[in-house]
Amino acid sequence: QVQFVESGGGLVQPGGSLTLSCTASGNIFSFYAMGWYRQTAGKQRELVTTITKGGSTSYVDSVKGRFTIYRDNAKNTMYLRMNSLKPEDTAVYYCNTAPLRGLAWGQGTQVTVSS
Repeated sequence: QVQFVESGGGLVQPGGSLTLSCTASGNIFSFYAMGWYRQTAGKQRELVTTITKGGSTSYVDSVKGRFTIYRDNAKNTMYLRMNSLKPEDTAVYYCNTAPLRGLAWGQGTQVTVSS
């Protein structure tokens, strides 16, 4: 069973930057398109950005131009570089396949944007 481990979250001021990391227990990034999701209390988990096996990326409008998804297949690691962070980016961030394929969620990493 593939396990995802997210890290890199924290408290940052508006306008700041963070880079999140996602590692997988198996060589999953070479086989599936992947995504970063986020969830705030009382809301459904939202797909924020995806990256295909070929490296094509997509972003929801709210993060376009600010977030960058990339991966290192050799390290079984995917990243999310977040610039110009806004309070509305505050959430727990998760990685998983995109579309979802029934793999278990990791524990996520909390990102809090606040002054």
